[in-house]
Amino acid sequence: MNNKWAGFIVGIIIVLALAWVSWQGSAWATKNLGDFGKALEYPLWAAVLGLIANLVLGALKFKDFIKPGVRTELFLKIGLVLLGLGINMTTVIRAGGGGVIQGIFMVTAVFLFSWWLGGVFKLSDSMRAVMSTAIAICGVSAAIAAAGSVLAKKEELAYVTALVIVTALPLMVIMPYMAQALNLSPTVAGAWFGGNIDTTAAVVGAGTIHSKKAQEIASIVKMSQNALIGVVAFILALYFVTVVEKGKEKPSARVIWDRFPKFVLGFIVASILASLVDAKGNNLIFSADALAGLGNIKNWLFAMAFVCIGLELDFSSLKQVGGAPLWCYLIVTVFNTVLALIVASIIFGVLFPV
Repeated sequence: MNNKWAGFIVGIIIVLALAWVSWQGSAWATKNLGDFGKALEYPLWAAVLGLIANLVLGALKFKDFIKPGVRTELFLKIGLVLLGLGINMTTVIRAGGGGVIQGIFMVTAVFLFSWWLGGVFKLSDSMRAVMSTAIAICGVSAAIAAAGSVLAKKEELAYVTALVIVTALPLMVIMPYMAQALNLSPTVAGAWFGGNIDTTAAVVGAGTIHSKKAQEIASIVKMSQNALIGVVAFILALYFVTVVEKGKEKPSARVIWDRFPKFVLGFIVASILASLVDAKGNNLIFSADALAGLGNIKNWLFAMAFVCIGLELDFSSLKQVGGAPLWCYLIVTVFNTVLALIVASIIFGVLFPV
């Protein structure tokens, strides 16, 4: 067995163990800490445990060894597909219409504001592209897609990725309580989370902390934005080839499909299957026990993804680029937070109440 496979196995075991501890911690808090304990849902426990393990494993020089088993994107995407089995297609259609409108508006407005502000801060075009796409769409995945489209430097991608994680974790915890303080409905709260928090995992986590309905709406809204990754990646590639880096070959339309998040299609198919019921409301494809079992697997996968978020955070990358991108990122994040609240309140509070 080579080191990569050994690291994969050991990494998976560590992630599973921390996910299990997060479930135990959440159950203990719910039982012993009253209403406060009920708010300490498993995403928070998992992310904190991941951060602690990150520091410990880093100090032991063991972090790189287990890296093959730290698969945030894999756990998250499979979990999101399984989430579709618990959401009726009627909800997806009703929320999806508002989600698409919110997604297109938010992605356009936030991207353009971030691109303009990046110019004010004199960031490189490639840094502006990666940062703007990450904030406007869905964090790490969007940043990777944008970096590939504009041939960004490795340290630029690492910097933005670190900023995404550093800001997403606090927002995941703070925003559900802000939503309660603002007396937002679960639908508006979920749309706010989905339109603002950068990473899909943190969006799901914020929705989970708030309520089941908020989790559903937040996931649908975020995936409506995720679906725009391919389009934005293609436009960026075209712009950089024809304007920034003149003389190179024009990008193919295949970029859209290559960058399109396939798990969005899986979520829709799963939701369709979940909506096939008989007159008594029993699912025609899955038994109640099967759906319950798949729901448990989904929750485990989410917990593992949150653990991995903590494990993946690299503080050292924040020192490599300088302070200007940090201030730019924070200002755009505040802009995104305020705008997303206004837009979510209008679209899901007035136009498309679910």
